[in-house]
Amino acid sequence: MEHAGASDGYGSLTVDDLVTGEAVALDLPPASIAMRMVSGLIDVVATLVLLVAVIVLYSAATVRASGALAHVAVVGTLITVFLVAPTTTETLTRGKSLGKLATGLRTVRDDAGPISFQHAFVRTLVGFVEIYAFTGVPAFFSALVSPRGKRLGDYAAGTYVVRERVKLRLVPPRPMPAPLASWAQGADVVALPTPLALGVRQFLGRAPAMAPGPRADLARRLAEQVSPYVAPAPPPGTPDEAFLLAVVATRRDRDAARLRREAELVQRLVSRAEGGAGQTLR
Repeated sequence: MEHAGASDGYGSLTVDDLVTGEAVALDLPPASIAMRMVSGLIDVVATLVLLVAVIVLYSAATVRASGALAHVAVVGTLITVFLVAPTTTETLTRGKSLGKLATGLRTVRDDAGPISFQHAFVRTLVGFVEIYAFTGVPAFFSALVSPRGKRLGDYAAGTYVVRERVKLRLVPPRPMPAPLASWAQGADVVALPTPLALGVRQFLGRAPAMAPGPRADLARRLAEQVSPYVAPAPPPGTPDEAFLLAVVATRRDRDAARLRREAELVQRLVSRAEGGAGQTLR
């Protein structure tokens, strides 16, 4: 998997990571070559079946036509089957073909966003050459050497194929450090900027596996960046990592409480509106 490198000491956010509203990085693993071969085989079989069906249809329609019209029918068949159909399918399904639907794969942009018509068209156009004209050999070797399993069409379009059916394993949040509970209860903790919040969460999730030296150094640097958003400062002698834990736990608890209050308010408003509507109908 290709890594973009650490960003401002926030952790190892990679180009394959999506960031949710809670600043949690979700990794989109590239599809394996085996899965792509299975998906591609299904697509090839489906394409050949469609080719036969369209040939039969066009042949019936041009059985008494001239040679020029029959030639146009052949060209139209090839364009429809090998270009129009797969491009339309991937565009409408936002990156899925019949084979990808069956194997739980999806084509996405290099930044993990959904593909557009342009991406689907370029992939299909190049795919006709590397898969059908050259029996898939260039596609296989390209995917073999690519960290993301890209075939030539993916390189041309700026896309890659990911596995959608991946079990999401979220690390349970670490609790509030007991010595800081009373301080955190009265502290004013402002919402952190998303990149900083992401960096703190990633650090806390990976800290147990880090070496003591880099762990302490990164905790210190993150604590320095978080301090301007917290008042008053934690008690003297508070470990940097414990300070970060307290900040994250405080924001999590307060955001959860705010969401509960908003949900209760909405529920009360809906109940009043329904009650008023019922009285009006009476």
